[in-house]
Amino acid sequence: MPTARAAGRTAGAAGKAAVRLGAVALAGVLLAACGGSPDGASDSAGGEVTLTVDLFGSFGYQESGLYAEYEKLHPGVTIKQTDTEDEADYWKSLQTRLAGGGGLADVQAVEVGRIASVAQQQADRFEDLRKHGADKLKSQFPEAKWTAATGKNGEVLGLGTDVGPEAMCYRSDLLAAAGLPTDREELARKWSTWDGYLDLGRQYKAKAPAKSAWLDSVGSLYSVMIGQQKERYYDASGKLIWDTNPALKTAWDTSVTAAHDGLSAKLDQWSPQWNQAFTAGSFATLPCPAWMLGYIKGQAGDAGKGKWDIAKLPGGAGNWGGSYLTVPRAAKHKKEAYELIAWLTAPAQQARLFQKQGSFPSATAAIGQIAGATDPYFSGAPIGSIFGDAAKAAPVQVLGVHDQSVAQQITNALGEVERKGTDPEAAWANARKGVENTIG
Repeated sequence: MPTARAAGRTAGAAGKAAVRLGAVALAGVLLAACGGSPDGASDSAGGEVTLTVDLFGSFGYQESGLYAEYEKLHPGVTIKQTDTEDEADYWKSLQTRLAGGGGLADVQAVEVGRIASVAQQQADRFEDLRKHGADKLKSQFPEAKWTAATGKNGEVLGLGTDVGPEAMCYRSDLLAAAGLPTDREELARKWSTWDGYLDLGRQYKAKAPAKSAWLDSVGSLYSVMIGQQKERYYDASGKLIWDTNPALKTAWDTSVTAAHDGLSAKLDQWSPQWNQAFTAGSFATLPCPAWMLGYIKGQAGDAGKGKWDIAKLPGGAGNWGGSYLTVPRAAKHKKEAYELIAWLTAPAQQARLFQKQGSFPSATAAIGQIAGATDPYFSGAPIGSIFGDAAKAAPVQVLGVHDQSVAQQITNALGEVERKGTDPEAAWANARKGVENTIG
């Protein structure tokens, strides 16, 4: 979900949809059951266990019935989930609890923009999952997804949940009302570039239904554009380059243009007003990584079914978001927590989550299982191929310790341009100051 997914992505009801995988899911359960801790020991000596899971937004585990299934397969285990809508708030709280050593859940989610901080700076605060057999799972994941959560001494600090291949979600009814094409293939051709996307936005603005803008916010436009780059905030050597990166400046300038042209609904993503806008038809397009599908379903509800569709993203493939499940060193039930996250991130469960919730799998075996998936909520869009193709073509991104913090300062500054009319140069200076104050 989750930037929202995500996840700033964090996704409130990160949902997604289509075919059922009964036999495959059962096979995954059996495989995952074989992948537990080798010694079979239990933190709670075989008694009843309540596992606490703390997430940002909803990862879809509860909504898709995975918790209930796991509890049925493991009598005596009860799963209790808490979540925070905004990932930035979640991370701040997690840092406070990690520093104090108390109040931590058995399972804590970590967004991909934070995983370098865990691996490079906080490995001593998280369980090395090799103790429980995680090294046997390495072949399930792409090398980049696995190594991002690997500490300096080889510690395995988290298991990958989803990745965030990007597309463009749109309201076909609103586009039709403005006299624009609604066919996903035609739209993909017309907005093959970001300039083409903005041109269509200007056409939409000229004939748009009342109180409806082209896109939700320029912050979401920036986030999806920067997700198309290999190097964003850091280079491969670990040097902070955000303020000299020409690709980032292009994403900034394009977002500023969209703001100045009045193409945005000026909504702060993840805010109550943004959530309400899904039912009000306040915007016609929404840059959407795969995990956003479930968020749309959760906010737009049944009334939105068939009104939404999905097309390929302007400017090529990219990735926005994706997450990991970790076990804090201070967790009460570390072994049982590991067994749960190993099962939740197994290929069968990841494939099922995509079918139900839209979280695109990071487990390689799951990707082939969902290749033909379609989603009736999104007008039958071939979500398996759209997001699958995007995942294959997306660059392997360089991850830095403060990726998410830098991104937050930039989107905050774009919000000033969008909502307050702040001069872009002044807003850029504010972003620079914010980065300096946040990361030193």
